[in-house]
Amino acid sequence: MAQTIIIGADHAGFLLKEEIKFFLEENGWIVKDVGTDSETSVDYPDYGAVVAKSVASGLFSRGILVCGSGVGMAIVANKFAGIRAAVCLDTETARLSRLHNDTNILILAGRRTRPEKAREIVAVWLETPFEGGRHRGRLDKIRALEDARSGFDL
Repeated sequence: MAQTIIIGADHAGFLLKEEIKFFLEENGWIVKDVGTDSETSVDYPDYGAVVAKSVASGLFSRGILVCGSGVGMAIVANKFAGIRAAVCLDTETARLSRLHNDTNILILAGRRTRPEKAREIVAVWLETPFEGGRHRGRLDKIRALEDARSGFDL
């Protein structure tokens, strides 16, 4: 059975999103594309929120977001409890984000990442499992912070 993934981008990430969507479909993934559908200027929070909500709710286990630098989408996605989104500009960051942080949203920088490199990053991110062990306790602490919503005592 094919796996499903949700993907979204703003205008600065549109072209790279289209490349990644094709790459995913070529590799047997079913892709839910929530936009945008052109390079016409849009507001990245609108698309980042749709993907993050969909992953946070369990509708999708993983998602990919693309904007110009990746920073804006990361800020938006990480506002949602249960989301662990990381900007990955190389395969090592992608691998470690999965191994140590169990990231569920990959964020790419449309203006800084060539399509060939993006395909490599996506492939590594999708293929790398969460390592668990000592990292699970750290993720539990992040969940506790999300539950408290007020931070933690220093």
